[in-house]
Amino acid sequence: MTSESRTLGQNARSAARVAAVQGLYQMDLAQTDLNAVIDEFQTLRFLQAEPGDAIAGADPTFFAELLRGVLRRQRDIDPMVDQQLATGWRLGRVDSILRAILRSGVFELLERPDVPARVVINEYIDIAHAFFSEDEPKVVNGILDKIARRLRPAEFADKPGGGVR
Repeated sequence: MTSESRTLGQNARSAARVAAVQGLYQMDLAQTDLNAVIDEFQTLRFLQAEPGDAIAGADPTFFAELLRGVLRRQRDIDPMVDQQLATGWRLGRVDSILRAILRSGVFELLERPDVPARVVINEYIDIAHAFFSEDEPKVVNGILDKIARRLRPAEFADKPGGGVR
């Protein structure tokens, strides 16, 4: 992990989001079972994380909620993301980490009204910066911003147009 990704571990929910992206990636790539991934993180990875690691201090309950929620709502989430991708692209063609970031972000926008949309978007842009150094954070910003404006229009009524950053 880069030093940028280590700074994400300062907040329990931010660290849980990073871990959720890692867990979703593991499930996607290795076809690992949901409960096995949750157990691995909660009984091993979180306990072995050293101060400064991106997942150090992660909220294990929030982490599990994100994973379970993404899987439960994936049939709703994937079409929303597909609609925002460039013509000819589908979510299945997107990098696995980017796919995990987008799925987790959209889940929060759908089911976590207690977290402001702008906070969700910024959190996942930060995660994208931790994993990518090119245009992916801009893609995350653009896609999550468009979906957030559709799902939570009242939160954006005061600021028309433009992304979060």
